[in-house]
Amino acid sequence: MSATDQQELVRFLEDRFSCAQACTECARVCALRASLADLDGPEDQQQLRRKSIMCAEVCDATCRVLAEQTWQDEAGTRAQVEWCRAVCLETAHVFDRDPGAEEGAKACRDCARACTEFLAVLR
Repeated sequence: MSATDQQELVRFLEDRFSCAQACTECARVCALRASLADLDGPEDQQQLRRKSIMCAEVCDATCRVLAEQTWQDEAGTRAQVEWCRAVCLETAHVFDRDPGAEEGAKACRDCARACTEFLAVLR
């Protein structure tokens, strides 16, 4: 393996790890946010709760995919990371409308950015 190949592999693994860490943090913040949202509250609180739960689940699933050692299905991995990025951005927009949800919006945007950076390495 050449030095260039080794550098590309290291970058790939670093970006995969960064993405997985961002997914984990986003899932944590979204799960916390969902537990704080009022189930019987106004529609926007219910939407915040639904988006938070969905984002936490997608981030958790993405983290599990990224943690796998086998990369037989690169197309499947790419689709999962792209889905995660899209859900995180949607959730960040919902958080933007809720006062006090700045931490959630930031975690979602950080995760979407990490997904984008990881996808760039895959291409």
